[in-house]
Amino acid sequence: MANPMPRFTLSTPLSRRLGLAAPIFQAPMAGGPTTPELVLAVGRAGALGAFGFAYTEPAQMRSAVERVRAQADVPIHINLFVEPAPPVPSAADVQAAARALEPAFSRFGLSPPQQLSPPWAPDPSAQIEAALALKPAVLSFHFNVFADDVTRAAHERGILVGGAATTPEEAEAIEAAGADFVIAQGAEAGGHRGTFHGAAEPGMIGLMALTRLIVARTNLPVVAAGGIMDGAGLAAALALGAQAVQMGTAFLACTECGAHSQHKRALKTHSARGTVVTNAFSGRAARAIRNDYVEFAQSRPAPVLPFPIQNKLTAPLRTGSAQRGDPAAMALYAGQAFALAREEPAGALIERCMRDAQQIVATLASGQ
Repeated sequence: MANPMPRFTLSTPLSRRLGLAAPIFQAPMAGGPTTPELVLAVGRAGALGAFGFAYTEPAQMRSAVERVRAQADVPIHINLFVEPAPPVPSAADVQAAARALEPAFSRFGLSPPQQLSPPWAPDPSAQIEAALALKPAVLSFHFNVFADDVTRAAHERGILVGGAATTPEEAEAIEAAGADFVIAQGAEAGGHRGTFHGAAEPGMIGLMALTRLIVARTNLPVVAAGGIMDGAGLAAALALGAQAVQMGTAFLACTECGAHSQHKRALKTHSARGTVVTNAFSGRAARAIRNDYVEFAQSRPAPVLPFPIQNKLTAPLRTGSAQRGDPAAMALYAGQAFALAREEPAGALIERCMRDAQQIVATLASGQ
């Protein structure tokens, strides 16, 4: 059944098109952090809840979405990784990468796997088929654009299509691919970088500059992502020309979020360590809170397997670290402003952001 939406005074063409009361997207975090409870709470608060289904099999995708829809009629955003399958590495390459990680594994009484075999991740074609059948309000891509037939099929079902850009050139490619909006992923953003044109380093553009550049270079609505944790960030993004913001790290501390307790604790205790962009966890550049494993990987350059094979190699290490309640080798993905995260319900976060943004906008308009 439908739930009444809260009423706010800030809206944009994109938020109205999606039927949102708040121009806020909850970032699609892959794995445990995004739960049906979080997506439901975000939707009930009038914002757009999202599932990051990068590593999720189709049956689990359907189950998660159905759990939300059984309780409320809210718009849902599904995000998928679009990445060609990497070549199977040689046994020698796997063993070299494994040897380099032996000291990190031994800390937890573990040994790195000496053999790895596909599949490295769920079948992307099956994921796309499942996503289209679920008919979310939004379907987005990360790491590359959808094929033309996927975007066409989404539009035929009334689904809006968007994707992440880390440079103006990538935003132009997203527009040329027929997308409905672009997510400007600033350098401040946590998690995997969405770069798909060249190396990650040229795409490390701060959100303020990136948003303005994309607004100037494309005709697409822009969703600003990276370092936005509160109403001030929302107001600033709208002033830059964005039509919505995408917030991920801010939701990590929310009560409905399924992030590991040590991940949530690190938001409070690791502020002095800051964040770093590393490929040591998955084989692709991602921003995470600095911990012992990141520092170990930085201190001794070692072979890194392609994404997502490296992710499979380090999975036992990350799991072992989490099971022991020790964040030393966990992938603590988070944006640069993670220390601003508050432990509160998702609905309270959205209400606070909207209230504060509205007050800031009103104050600026009054000249006081």
